[in-house]
Amino acid sequence: MTANPYPLLIKQILAAPLAQKSPHEIVHADIRRYGYPEFAARIARLGGLLGELGLGQGSTIAVMDWDSHRYLECFFAAPMIGATLHTVNIRLSAEQVLYTINHAGDDAILCHVDFLPLLADIRDRITRPFRLIVMQDNPVQAPADLQSDGEYEALMAEATPVAGFPDFDENTRATLFYTTGTTGAPKGVFYTHRQLVLHTLGVAAGLGPIPGSGFNRDDVYMPITPLFHVHGWGIPYVATMLGAKQVYPGRYEAARLLSLISEHRVTFSHCVPTILSMILNAPGAEDADLSGWRVIIGGSALSDALARSARMRGVAINAAYGMSETCPFLTVADMMTTRTEPQATPNCTAAGKPMPMVDVRIVDETMSDVPADGVSTGEIVVRAPWLTSGYLNDPVGSGDLWRGGWLHTGDVGLFDASGALRITDRLKDVIKTGGEWVSSLALENLASEVAGVSEAAAIGCPDPRWGERPLLIVASRRAADDVKSDIRARIAAAVTAGQLSKWATPDRIEIVSSLPKTSVGKLDKKALRAQYVIDKVQA
Repeated sequence: MTANPYPLLIKQILAAPLAQKSPHEIVHADIRRYGYPEFAARIARLGGLLGELGLGQGSTIAVMDWDSHRYLECFFAAPMIGATLHTVNIRLSAEQVLYTINHAGDDAILCHVDFLPLLADIRDRITRPFRLIVMQDNPVQAPADLQSDGEYEALMAEATPVAGFPDFDENTRATLFYTTGTTGAPKGVFYTHRQLVLHTLGVAAGLGPIPGSGFNRDDVYMPITPLFHVHGWGIPYVATMLGAKQVYPGRYEAARLLSLISEHRVTFSHCVPTILSMILNAPGAEDADLSGWRVIIGGSALSDALARSARMRGVAINAAYGMSETCPFLTVADMMTTRTEPQATPNCTAAGKPMPMVDVRIVDETMSDVPADGVSTGEIVVRAPWLTSGYLNDPVGSGDLWRGGWLHTGDVGLFDASGALRITDRLKDVIKTGGEWVSSLALENLASEVAGVSEAAAIGCPDPRWGERPLLIVASRRAADDVKSDIRARIAAAVTAGQLSKWATPDRIEIVSSLPKTSVGKLDKKALRAQYVIDKVQA
């Protein structure tokens, strides 16, 4: 009984690039850059600093920062001392941020100066005493009256590095973040060391073996998904394990993102469709060289129009599928097709095939599998070794999430002839009219093909005769009557061709300059329903 049990811990992800002597760098925009040996040394120093502040196993450490080298250091140092890293969603309202800090029981907050005003507004209502470390990009002293423990870099310079990070139970909670739903308070989603290590290995195995594509150690990686959102989709852990060059952009500004992609020849990123659209339509984007840039799209449906626009600019774009509760990767598109058929029309509703160690089923209301015939739809339920075990301090919500022993995604889908998963809608977004189910994604995709339409959202409005009727809300700068006419013609053609039910034709089309977004850049249908459904009922 002398064999080492070798628990699966985050520190082992960091060990790989050091053992392999990765020659690559970690870059924070124009703020800082260093190699992997210095990265590891700084993590040891941060571990020592946190320990000196009385933080360790059982502590919860919150971070409020832009995507930076500091954030990546926290991804490792906090869990490696046995604490839980709480990645605070800085785009939530002040009241929601307060709720998450209190619900998590944060013992320390590492806060960028940009978010100190937000923290100052809620500080008196934070129920637990906490240590405060200030982060900043510019080499200036933080205000003396800040009531903090000090500034990050200054404290790091004085800290004694830990001699080594301990082993402990691999089922120790490592990370925590909060996801907002359509109702109720934000829900705490948490992951253990074991789950994060297995997710890292699973994603590397799923993306790595594709010649000339995928994700490997020679790539230049830049996330365009906030690090507070499902650990930046878990890819920073994969990039670190591979020893790839990593570029962190700080605040998401289109000009800065374009400049970094060009300067560092970024080859691999991931984001939601709205961020990709922002980049492609930014001033100067037409002149930017985006060839060789591969982008994984997730979070919400990718329209055909946006995918074609990206492909025309030389961007290899592929869809993936997952959610906050799944760490997040479940499926990914075949990136070999992108490489061998770059001009092919992308199938934007195809979320790809399951990653290694992921089981996906499509079931009816009795949890029976629906036929995999490319037509029959049902709810997508999943199992994998890295799925969250539930919501923090929420046994009812956790039980509902895992009813029947499978994690319920709330998404509707089917398996096509190739075995790829295709997302057809969210359960809560399906529109039932005249006894027929109408896919909101189908309507949105048709509308997005019309010239001048940048975004589209379809929602159901109550109707006394038909139960619900589709309402289409479209963002466009063109003349409203022209856009409406073109959309109706496109939908009519789809109905005639048998691609869409006649019941799907919307009674009402609204033209707006932009659509509301959630804190992670998805279309906010909750806000749209609050505005347009209430208007419809009152009318």
